Amino acid sequence: MGLEVERVNEIAARVAASSGLEVVEVDMRGSGNKRMLRIFIDKPGGVTHEDCANVSRELGTILDVEDVIPGGSYVLEVSSPGLDRKLSRPADFQRFVGSRVKLTTRNPVNGNRYFEGRLESFQDGRLTLELGAPKKKVKAGDSAPQKVEMDLSNVEKANLVPEI
Repeated sequence: MGLEVERVNEIAARVAASSGLEVVEVDMRGSGNKRMLRIFIDKPGGVTHEDCANVSRELGTILDVEDVIPGGSYVLEVSSPGLDRKLSRPADFQRFVGSRVKLTTRNPVNGNRYFEGRLESFQDGRLTLELGAPKKKVKAGDSAPQKVEMDLSNVEKANLVPEI
């Protein structure tokens, strides 16, 4: 299934680019007749329902004609990444400097793996978070750091935190 996803990503990127959009993520789940192909697209200012419908229509036609996903039916879903979108590429972190994020690290940073705060900067593969209140109690005499720096390579999972 890895080659299928790569091929779908290439085609989806081409289709999206023709409308001034970018593919944020391609996700294929399930097996047999219960397969779900999810494509997340975005552009500065966000995507519209019309953007999603146009990409879905054009992409679906190409995938079916070229038989990119062999073996029967699948459901194609094209949508925006959402308010709590996943951040994974360096471009994502650069774009969302100033936004609230929550993230999990592979290895502890200052004794923690879970952080939530404002993404203050991203440069040369390193990010700086301005932290909010600590998630767990700080021992008397200890002070929680107000900022934390880490390498992007240490980030296991990161999402935007919607601010409404």
